[in-house]
Amino acid sequence: MRATARVLVYSDDAGTREQVRLATGRRPAADLPPVEFVECATLPAVLSELDAGGVDLCVLDGEAAPAGGMGVCRQIKDEIFRCPPVLLLMGRPQDAWLATWSRADAAVTLPVDPVDFAQTLAGLLRARLSSSAA
Repeated sequence: MRATARVLVYSDDAGTREQVRLATGRRPAADLPPVEFVECATLPAVLSELDAGGVDLCVLDGEAAPAGGMGVCRQIKDEIFRCPPVLLLMGRPQDAWLATWSRADAAVTLPVDPVDFAQTLAGLLRARLSSSAA
């Protein structure tokens, strides 16, 4: 098992980033390594972290401003080679079609439901870590 899993959390709202950290805990599931968070409040910070490499999963806030997570997701899926999976935070369940447009790998609604969020995040991390180990 790897020492840690790096999870990038993008939101202009510190409270949303905190919800993600608290819902994830130290590790989202017993079979996964502890999570190391990389917090970003701006699009340039997200792009810089992804260009540097080593990010296993991105959690993007669809309600962030001025660059919303859905647009950021679509951009990084186009621009980042082997882009990590993206978990999109949506304001409303009716926005699921926008999550599909953005090419997010999964989506959950805000406010973060800790159980649903941790399960979704764990599933994406398992897939990413098992494919990178192969």
